[in-house]
Amino acid sequence: SVVGIILVAINPYKQLPIYGDAIIHAYSGQNMGDMDPHIFAVAEEAYKQMARNNKNQSIIVSGESGAGKTVSARYTMRYFATVSKSSSNAHVEDKVLASNPITEAVGNAKTTRNDNSSRFGKYTEISFDQNYQIIGANMRTYLLEKSRVVFQSENERNYHIFYQLCASAMQPEYEHLKLGRCQENNLLFA
Repeated sequence: SVVGIILVAINPYKQLPIYGDAIIHAYSGQNMGDMDPHIFAVAEEAYKQMARNNKNQSIIVSGESGAGKTVSARYTMRYFATVSKSSSNAHVEDKVLASNPITEAVGNAKTTRNDNSSRFGKYTEISFDQNYQIIGANMRTYLLEKSRVVFQSENERNYHIFYQLCASAMQPEYEHLKLGRCQENNLLFA
């Protein structure tokens, strides 16, 4: 296996005008190094290598909580959807990221750096047809922080699902769980 381009990106914690369709089109078809370093340059190189060599490609997005991993993955998927001229009118990244809201509720929690931090890993596989157009995607998730269920650091919270269940505890379909208010569940809630 060969390691390709490594891009270090910093989350500015605000929207910047460097991820729109005009920028996608500027990077599309360009050779690595012809343009400034950008997540779109990495995506273009993977897309080009897939088409040129007819081999699967991988992009690893890694970083600390709040570093912007989910947003970077979303930009990558938007890039693929745009340059592949996907036949679907809806953006593929929206379909993939919205495909499993229950996993998001079960796997996201408030941390000191991010109110909606993913505390689990995600593996997203995007499938292309022989014309290199997106034909589907599959997201696999795996839980990383089991200890958060019974312990949270100061100013952090348990997984969102526990608070959502407690907020609905008096609904008839949840009464049998006997959850009560979140403050009453010392084992589960900080």
